[in-house]
Amino acid sequence: MRIVFGADDENETTRAVLTALQERGEVEIVADDSWPDLGAGIGRAVVDGRADVGVVMCWTGTGTAIAANKVPGVRAALAWEPWIARNARLWNDANVLAMSLKCLAPDVAVEVTRAFLDETTPDPDEAAAIHRLDELP
Repeated sequence: MRIVFGADDENETTRAVLTALQERGEVEIVADDSWPDLGAGIGRAVVDGRADVGVVMCWTGTGTAIAANKVPGVRAALAWEPWIARNARLWNDANVLAMSLKCLAPDVAVEVTRAFLDETTPDPDEAAAIHRLDELP
């Protein structure tokens, strides 16, 4: 699995997530102190095919998710626990995971990341709804 990762700050949580990602596949690290540019850069890497999925982290996770979602073809999901991450992939075919680097403990962030990466195939029952996302203005 090819994964693109970026965080606008570094701490124990971001280091734990990066280690977990490196255990799962080839990781490209995007470095940018500007969370809007970071989120968009992660999104572009996924859409351009340099990575299968992206993981982006900022203080809340919200800003980088918004920025990533500005890139056509990105479906970034903000997740704070494994159930949200897993089902964002399953029901929404999310291709970018956004997380808070401030409010998630390292072990929880790693669990969220693993749940996101473990779910690789969208639910076929959601195919029409997922396709509809591409048709929205």
